[in-house]
Amino acid sequence: MLTKLRLRNFKAWQDSGDIRLAPLTVLFGTNSAGKTSVPQLLLLLKQTAESPDRQRALQLGDGRGLVEVGTYEDTVHGHDVSRPVEFTLRWSLERPLEIRDPLSGAAYAGDELEFGARLVADERHQPWTESFRYELRRGGAGVLDLAVTERSGARQRRRKAEFDLSSSRYALARREGHASALPAPVRFYGFPDEVAAYYQNAAFTADLALELERLLEGVFYVGPFREVPRRHHLWSGEIPEHVGARGERAIEAILAAGDRAFHWEGRQRPMPLAQAVAERLRSMGLIHEFQVKALGEHRKEYEVLVRTGARRPEVKLSDVGFGVSHVLPVIVECFYVPRRSIVIFEQPEMHLHPRVQAELADLFIDAIRAREDGEARDCQLIVESHSEHFLRRLQRRIAEEALSKDDAALYFVHTEDASARIEELDVDDYGNIRNWPDGFFGDEMDDLVARTEAQARRMRKGRSS
Repeated sequence: MLTKLRLRNFKAWQDSGDIRLAPLTVLFGTNSAGKTSVPQLLLLLKQTAESPDRQRALQLGDGRGLVEVGTYEDTVHGHDVSRPVEFTLRWSLERPLEIRDPLSGAAYAGDELEFGARLVADERHQPWTESFRYELRRGGAGVLDLAVTERSGARQRRRKAEFDLSSSRYALARREGHASALPAPVRFYGFPDEVAAYYQNAAFTADLALELERLLEGVFYVGPFREVPRRHHLWSGEIPEHVGARGERAIEAILAAGDRAFHWEGRQRPMPLAQAVAERLRSMGLIHEFQVKALGEHRKEYEVLVRTGARRPEVKLSDVGFGVSHVLPVIVECFYVPRRSIVIFEQPEMHLHPRVQAELADLFIDAIRAREDGEARDCQLIVESHSEHFLRRLQRRIAEEALSKDDAALYFVHTEDASARIEELDVDDYGNIRNWPDGFFGDEMDDLVARTEAQARRMRKGRSS
């Protein structure tokens, strides 16, 4: 689970400062303020890690990946290619990582990793990894660090990259007869293959990179625009990773979940995903019955049937309003993704009634506490939203002590001096926000006063005529 993120010179952000990330992290803010860039960085790093091109520092997008951010000039703050793009991630590990020096026998163990990288534009204005650093942490303090840094001016002098490996807490031992410099890193985070050959006690570097890859592998994204529901769905047994950016694989995910059983706080009886989805849709007031049904025995064609009321006829999902089809992928994603996943939802409230927008808050609270087959799922949700109803429900749950302030990080993003600025909302024990920006959701009192004054004017005008 991610616990900290920091951006420097990335898109709208000159410097975000340290951003605390909780199991449920929500970003509110004005349009074009820069809030989308926060989760966008994670998607950018994920698609780079999954790219077959090991030499490319950042895969900025080619129209087929998770995100398209243009060129380095488009990506760097102020479009100033002389600036470096920097970012830092910190996350908790599922299991403690222990590194042992084969020469001294010294052991270094930690339950948290931090990674930071600095990228610059090369002579072609393409991203180039200038340096990166890993730090293994335990109890809030670093126990081991390892950095790869480009030698100053090496490319300009010899037209060949030269990098050094260094640590302030680990005694690296070089092998005799090897060059003093390393070649360029792999992507933005990977140690060159030569590290194991050049050093007697640096084979563990692969473990550090693997932990970062595991983190990024577990990042998933569901965007604001969902696929129009189909009358029939095909499924021949494939197991999708998740519902897809447009929710296009939500029905496949329900079918693929099989006998996986889920429950959450307040409900101790485990149930299959299809039942969990049906109950959630019912509690949101959207449907009375929901089922995914095969068109025949041993067929791979399925239809989704819903009943919107106890006395209403059963119809296909495609024949009811967009509300059900828009919220369905969000519900499925919350429980279907693998354990310890990081799910990014962009405006999940799109096309939803205010009541359902509020119910999303309860869905997300249950999702971060969900258990599967008796084991905590430990999933993390990062949500970008414009919904006042969603926020108000979160405030209520904090006041009711149904949501701990430690489990939620709520932020407001706005523009200040041509740069994005993020501010954590100061929520007290009763759900009150002490520092919420005036008028962000509109001013209800101003509207009430203006309407009352307009009514009084019209009444006076009516009496005088």
